[in-house]
Amino acid sequence: MMRKIPIILIVILSMFMISLVNFINPYNTIAKSNGKTSLEMKNDKLYKKIQMYRDEHKVEPINATVDSIWKAIPGYNGLDVDITASYNKMKKDAKFVENKIVLKEISPNVHLGDLPPNPIYKGNPKKPMVALLINVAWGNEYISTILNVLKDSKVKATFFFDGSWVKKNPDLAIMIYEEGHEIGNHAYSHPDLQRRSKSDTIKELEKTNNIIEETIGVKPIWFAPPSGSFNQVTVQVANELNMKTILWTVDTVDWKKPQTTEMVNRIVKNVANGSMVLMHPTKPVAEGLGAMITNIKAKGYQLGTVSDLMSEKRTEKTNIDKY
Repeated sequence: MMRKIPIILIVILSMFMISLVNFINPYNTIAKSNGKTSLEMKNDKLYKKIQMYRDEHKVEPINATVDSIWKAIPGYNGLDVDITASYNKMKKDAKFVENKIVLKEISPNVHLGDLPPNPIYKGNPKKPMVALLINVAWGNEYISTILNVLKDSKVKATFFFDGSWVKKNPDLAIMIYEEGHEIGNHAYSHPDLQRRSKSDTIKELEKTNNIIEETIGVKPIWFAPPSGSFNQVTVQVANELNMKTILWTVDTVDWKKPQTTEMVNRIVKNVANGSMVLMHPTKPVAEGLGAMITNIKAKGYQLGTVSDLMSEKRTEKTNIDKY
């Protein structure tokens, strides 16, 4: 004869089955933020309207890639609607309000660090930002003026230091760093690295990293080859030293002593999303940097460091209506 199952066991089994169903089907759970089950919330007209808005406006992330011309290009975050957070902001009035939409960024699947060693000439072409690269191996008399312009404009640049210059001018190097600017490696003795052996290149870059670290306490993650002279060995050595090789998109050619106004107009005309502008601490730059910054901003671009530009993070001005 079959034995009867104790009532207490039946109760326990029933409770277990209910818990299991709720685990498998989360729509049966109660949403703590609004007192509705997830299923009820998803059937709500407001929720559905937010979902439709999201479907129409979602921006997919862009993977980092190696371009045949521009070489390594960083990725760029996508943009999505946080449906639950948006719903919670609107639920009290049960009314869809666009400016209460809550946005979130979506990371790409392929990042700059996933790419094989390649030089970088620009940021992502969807990012409305421009970076100023200032290579320093001479021109001490113009550095204070340039720093004052950057400070007044509330702009941070990336200064690439020649190692021998840092050794001779530690106080200036510290001053630039303490102003909040990013510091990169520009080799030690302004060599033509395209003609140097791997061992020579390692010495140039390591010696510069060491003197920068001893002087200001930071180790560069960006390397700018002097005169833009490099080869794949150069890029590989920088990569082995945990640095990426930075070139430029637009060149001031300030060392040729151009007319300041002509230089500024040419740069402003040619900058675009992701541009990196090369310059040095020269008289034309000291005279024209303020106008250059003002006009670049007037075109709708933010200005940031190389790290800012290479970041996948979207700019502060980004909103879902523009993209």
